[in-house]
Amino acid sequence: MLLFTPHMASDNVDVLDPSFDVSYFMADPLTPRSTLVKDKDDMKVKMEMLIMKIQADFCHALEVEEDPSKKFIVDRWTRSEGGGGVTCVIQNGKTYEKAGVNVSVVHGILPVDAVRQMKARGKELIGKELPFFAAGISSVIHPSNPHVPTVHFNYRYFEVTQENGEKMWWFGGGTDLTPYYLVEDDVRHFHSTLKKACDLHNVSYYPKFKKWCDEYFMVNHRNERRGVGGIFFDDFDMHSQEDCFKFVKSCAESVIPSYVPLVNKHRNDPYTSAERDWQLLRRGRYVEFNLVYDRGTKFGLYTPGARIESILMSLPVYAKWEYMHSPSDGTPEAKLTEVLKNPKEWI
Repeated sequence: MLLFTPHMASDNVDVLDPSFDVSYFMADPLTPRSTLVKDKDDMKVKMEMLIMKIQADFCHALEVEEDPSKKFIVDRWTRSEGGGGVTCVIQNGKTYEKAGVNVSVVHGILPVDAVRQMKARGKELIGKELPFFAAGISSVIHPSNPHVPTVHFNYRYFEVTQENGEKMWWFGGGTDLTPYYLVEDDVRHFHSTLKKACDLHNVSYYPKFKKWCDEYFMVNHRNERRGVGGIFFDDFDMHSQEDCFKFVKSCAESVIPSYVPLVNKHRNDPYTSAERDWQLLRRGRYVEFNLVYDRGTKFGLYTPGARIESILMSLPVYAKWEYMHSPSDGTPEAKLTEVLKNPKEWI
């Protein structure tokens, strides 16, 4: 494990030009500098530069809301099969019980089980073991205060070379909110910010990807959603590579304005032990989704050289399960549960 001290931010950085000073990032990029410069117009390089920048932006924005003595631990790791990642974590802070922001840039041979996962999503790939490249950023924030919602976002890019030499590529990702107590103004702000990012590219994207998010984050064995949704998309390749990339960039850049104001608004709210218990119970449901259904978790576990600590970064430090727990009618907890069972249109 290599530990790095987070670098200070720089102004006016062009993240799409890998010749700039990478000291703004939380750690050095995974790809050698010579390759970044030589292949600066390659989508693999563009995506790596983007996610490294988004990681640094988000980590710095989160640290502003935390105790000044608590900073992200930065763990830059490599895998023998190819590539690696940068995992940034705050644990047991005043504002964040656990905040993780993970970048991975990996390549190698895709095993049969991972191919099967992709085929289940409609990607018909020719071959049994295929060269692949995957770059993505994934973050889950578990706040200490029950009145601050959890947020998750993930944006990623895949390339696969088939046996016949043909390359397939696609983007995927999304951002979603999981409150413990429902504040409708907060949810409207969150969804409005994501809609604004989508509308820059196509006004049909937000309603389509909002519906997809509600469907994807369904915990079937509980008959409820994980949270109040956001946007989610996969196999995004219907336009040019550059247009798809610009859309993903807009979505990733919307995370800070959609979420950090909610942290600032509620991080010092008073709360009771009963509200804390409810937070822990809801976190248990979060764990159930991530371990049973989440595609990213499954892909990571099927990938050779999988780094378990980074894959399971999304899990909270503390969670709770009670036998046959059900909130009482008319309570704030019951109000949230109703929305989780019956998603709303927020804007």
